Amino acid sequence: MCADELGPVIPRTFPPAPGWSPDGHRIKAELDYSRGPEKTWVYGGLRVADGQQVTMTASSRNSVFYQRFLALLEDANPTGDIYVVTDNLSSHNSLSTRTWLEDHPRIRHVFIPVGACWLNLQEGWWRIFRKAALAGQSFAGPDEITRATRIATTQLNARAKPWIWGRPPPPTRQLRRRYIYCL
Repeated sequence: MCADELGPVIPRTFPPAPGWSPDGHRIKAELDYSRGPEKTWVYGGLRVADGQQVTMTASSRNSVFYQRFLALLEDANPTGDIYVVTDNLSSHNSLSTRTWLEDHPRIRHVFIPVGACWLNLQEGWWRIFRKAALAGQSFAGPDEITRATRIATTQLNARAKPWIWGRPPPPTRQLRRRYIYCL
């Protein structure tokens, strides 16, 4: 499993677009852009073998929510060992997380080197997720972000394929037409 956190995703609202008056003049609206104080973090784990994703939203990025997320990963993978490829964040290495991992021997961490986030395949999935769930959206609160996350994850899991690190091989070229020149 490749795991990572996305965020913070902040609820924000935009005013409606200005309209036109009956006599054809544009109505000017004051700029009213607001960000709520609530921040939402999206935890994600990509199972590389089949492309299935497990996501969870949380109000902060700390050891408690990370351990809840690891419990979700464990429930989603009922058999075998689980190797979690992740970055070296403090919540991944905290004493409480290491203590929690001792009680769950199936889960093992594999940390990627500092500055090499591109090695984590979860980063590529976040790009697809942002397009499907967050792009162009206006969220009023954390509940709407959670709902958008759940819907996008379900839709992306419906068409999931195995993930392969690297660029796909170029397609094989068909033979070009052969011309015969007669003199």
